[in-house]
Amino acid sequence: MKFFTTLILFILLLLDAKAQNFRFGDITNNDYVINRNTIDSNANAIVIQEFGRSTMQLNEADNRLHLIFDYHVKLKIFNKDGYRQGNIIIPLYKGENQEEFITEIKASTYNYNAGSFEETIMDKKSIFSEKRTKYIELTKFTLPNLKDGSIIEYSYRLESPNIFNYKSWNFQTDIPKISSLYEVNIPAIYNYNVLLRGPYKLSDQKVELSKECLRLQGTNIDCSKISYLMTKIPAFIEEDYMTAASNFKSAIYFELSDMQRIDGSRQSYTKSWKDVDYELTSAPNFGSQMKRKDLFKDVMPSLLKNANTDLDKAKTIYSDIKKRLKWNNYYGMHSEGNIKAALENRSGNVADINLSLIAALSAANLDAEAVILSTRDKGMVNKLYPVLTEFNYVIAKVNIGTESYLLDATEPLLPFGLLPIRCINDQGRVINLKKPSYWIDLKASQKSVTSYVLDGVLTKDGKIKGTIITYNLGYDAFNKRTAIKKYNSVEEYVEKLDEQMPYLNITGEEISNIDSLDLPLTEKYEVEFSAHNSNNASQLYLNPFFINRITKNPFNLNERTYPVDLGTANDERIMINISLPEKYELLESPKDLAISLPNNGGKYLLKTVFEDNKLSISQLKQFSKSIYPSEEYLYLKEFYSKIIQNQKTDLLLKKVN
Repeated sequence: MKFFTTLILFILLLLDAKAQNFRFGDITNNDYVINRNTIDSNANAIVIQEFGRSTMQLNEADNRLHLIFDYHVKLKIFNKDGYRQGNIIIPLYKGENQEEFITEIKASTYNYNAGSFEETIMDKKSIFSEKRTKYIELTKFTLPNLKDGSIIEYSYRLESPNIFNYKSWNFQTDIPKISSLYEVNIPAIYNYNVLLRGPYKLSDQKVELSKECLRLQGTNIDCSKISYLMTKIPAFIEEDYMTAASNFKSAIYFELSDMQRIDGSRQSYTKSWKDVDYELTSAPNFGSQMKRKDLFKDVMPSLLKNANTDLDKAKTIYSDIKKRLKWNNYYGMHSEGNIKAALENRSGNVADINLSLIAALSAANLDAEAVILSTRDKGMVNKLYPVLTEFNYVIAKVNIGTESYLLDATEPLLPFGLLPIRCINDQGRVINLKKPSYWIDLKASQKSVTSYVLDGVLTKDGKIKGTIITYNLGYDAFNKRTAIKKYNSVEEYVEKLDEQMPYLNITGEEISNIDSLDLPLTEKYEVEFSAHNSNNASQLYLNPFFINRITKNPFNLNERTYPVDLGTANDERIMINISLPEKYELLESPKDLAISLPNNGGKYLLKTVFEDNKLSISQLKQFSKSIYPSEEYLYLKEFYSKIIQNQKTDLLLKKVN
């Protein structure tokens, strides 16, 4: 009977969602008894109904078309973890001549008590604004009187002068939804490119003609009324090792392609790459800055006096730009002003620095190009047609012989040819001052590699004394150098490291190649730690996984619909050698283990050898790919599970009389 009631409710909701927006305050017993098991038994909250509508209206104040977006949602909260759904944050753009604003906010909480629903209406004084950035303002409010089992409902209207990017719609969010309906009303004079992204298909789509929905310059204009419905939508759960969630959530996006003016003429907004190439190469804050070789001509002879090859020249110039300019932590593919000013101020945004690098490389007669890209946190770009607003970063590309090197001079501790992980995001577009642009893969040029070697001796007082030598290459070296540089001295860094490892005492240190970026970062520590069982001095207990032990599986979903993106392939090797002064026998040890990932994706090897009073434990954890498709997710999950289970076993040795 309970299943039948739930099914009937779902059908009614589906039929209602296909029709129109739902009435505010129409809360029923079916909303209260709704069964979350229909979608996700672990859900902390669930959207019962969600509706959005976008239309265009002529704004009398500025005589421009504005986009009007109405939003209305009703959801059920199951437990305290679901209370955060009552904290609402709506971002608004506040740029010059593009100001968005919000009106008509309504919000109520409904709690079931003694056979009826009690409504608590949100006080308008609970609404406030927060300036987040120069151009983004947040409107915030919190639903009142939240309890386990509460139903909350809110609606608002957002008005925007930005009609180029018609209001997008996220079908998928961090909680499941029973029904999500979006209705758009697009005047016939506008043509939009529409993109449905994500793993789930629409449940229904309906197109109708809306006669004379808009009047411009005395002319009546028809509209296309299109509704997009998706039902029974699982929550999108973010997990480690992923790029921007917007790449993978089920959502619909719009971009203005062209429009027909009232006089019959047509204006195109979707450009070809040929148009974009010309726009960028002639732009004062992009192409014109790439051409500023004159700023570097005078310094080249002295700067390059010891550079014998083109590769030496490129490395010298790259190092020089990193010293000349400090990154102000702002992204951007356009110079904030011009690179001359940035060089004088010794500071600038990403474009100031990397366009300076391109100009300097060109001044040395090297073949340098720009690469525009979207960073990992912003999302992947659409390759069907150019949308410059999707790009937010620019790097340099230098071509030497048959090799090409991608460079970003914003990070002083990155070696030549290694990009920051934030830039490793699918593909970028190469912009050349004289040739057509083209796509290029953005991949890590080096693995992340770390090796640990412990050589120790068991002393008579039950301690193991020895040295740990660590070698870091690639991103592991970059991350370690960055961590060290955060401290005032190496000694301060080591002191903090010692505090973080209470089981181990560092008695001496030696760190090499901190500033020699092309060489492995090497750390050598004199260490000591206790090994004897305090209750039995003849027994030796040792956890062989005290270096980077894995205690938590980063992969916990039953299914992941998006790839695992590590950014780079990586190797971790650990070798432990301990000499024992007296004879011992090995009573317990972790099982030797050899696991492989499919499609040559990687492996884990563990081997323990005990002979001639010498204990050797070797580990190798290797991921040979940077990206694993969602089909291989469960293999990765099982891979970690087996390692974690095996690392729960200690070594036990007993002294032989």
